[in-house]
Amino acid sequence: MNWKMKFLAAPALALATLAALPATGLTGSAQAVCDPGERIDGSTASWAAGKAKEAGYTNVRMERKGCDNFWHGVGSKDGQTGRFVVSPDGEVTPEGD
Repeated sequence: MNWKMKFLAAPALALATLAALPATGLTGSAQAVCDPGERIDGSTASWAAGKAKEAGYTNVRMERKGCDNFWHGVGSKDGQTGRFVVSPDGEVTPEGD
């Protein structure tokens, strides 16, 4: 195989390899591995960030959503940076309370 054929074969091999992966491996979206019967609600990171901002947090960054539908994030409030959680009903509390 000459160099031109090798050069052209590499991208085709890469595409074939990617095509064989499950779709979730290509989307870049994080999904929790939940137990059977646990239902993930339709809340979004934007919704949770909005609730955190309404509760007085700034520099909000949402990190993940658990199988219990609680959103976990980081932000600043009252001059302190820390972790917080947003419950499915929109209540915002410092992480660990």
